[in-house]
Amino acid sequence: MFLVFMQMNAPVIAVVGGDATGARNIAGESDLPQGKGLAAAFPGDIGVSEHPAVIFADNFEDNDLAQRWDELRNKDGAVLAVVERPAGDPLLGRRSLRVTATLGENTGGGVTKWFEPAPRVFVRFYTRFDPDCDYVHHFVTLRANRGLRGAGRWSGFGGAGTRPAGDERFSTALEPWGDWGRRPPPGQWNFYSYWHEMTQSPDGRYWGNSFRPAEGDNIEKGTWICAELMLKENTPGEADGEQAFWIDGQLIGHWKGINWRTSPTLHANALTLESYVTDRWTKNAVNIVYFDNVIIAREYIGPTVTPDTTGTDVADD
Repeated sequence: MFLVFMQMNAPVIAVVGGDATGARNIAGESDLPQGKGLAAAFPGDIGVSEHPAVIFADNFEDNDLAQRWDELRNKDGAVLAVVERPAGDPLLGRRSLRVTATLGENTGGGVTKWFEPAPRVFVRFYTRFDPDCDYVHHFVTLRANRGLRGAGRWSGFGGAGTRPAGDERFSTALEPWGDWGRRPPPGQWNFYSYWHEMTQSPDGRYWGNSFRPAEGDNIEKGTWICAELMLKENTPGEADGEQAFWIDGQLIGHWKGINWRTSPTLHANALTLESYVTDRWTKNAVNIVYFDNVIIAREYIGPTVTPDTTGTDVADD
């Protein structure tokens, strides 16, 4: 649905609801960067946390997740593990985060980091779906909370099936979409978003609205994928917010005209990496996903690079 407002004598298109067909995806005409970004100056992301635009970075080389992440969801200690990577992969270091969801025992799990917000936030991560991984219900989510401390830091969590107030919360998740079992698992990349101008679902509730490209490739399993998302917060009450995502440095989706919030104190300030498996289409008993080289920044990050044999940095795209 579109609503048209007049501002400075020019039409402004406000997006009400998602874009499940890709009709409003402007990636093909977007001026957002692609390919190499700030990470290109830091082969293997070594030292990337020193870049002034970087808010947080973790390459999982340290086993102690609790030292770097604020919340862990790790039922019975059986879900999360920092594990050795296969030999011969210099790009992403020696270790990565493994998330194991086991049907009948848990719904998977993940890690959450609260961070100082910025008007435009970029989140880049590497992920690999195990060859036997089935459908995943929820994945990597950027949430807006009323604050970073006390009860305010939790306002963006929960609320599934309900429409948030404009001063309460909003969120967007970059995650696989299996089209109710019609696509091979894990599916196609898409945004799954909650905000105060989302549209109602056929069952009368408010489930996340999807933003996806008109055409999308199925996610390849068994290989590392560089995924990045961007969220630009809107001027409170105005439809000038945006979101976009890249896969391996290629811009796949970009949407403008989103009125994420009505309050100037509501900001995207929490990131959750998880593999949450409850989808009724999931049949495999054990479903494993890996994460690595996570960066939160104020500008485009892009894929990491690795030195080749001649000493020339080569982008992983």
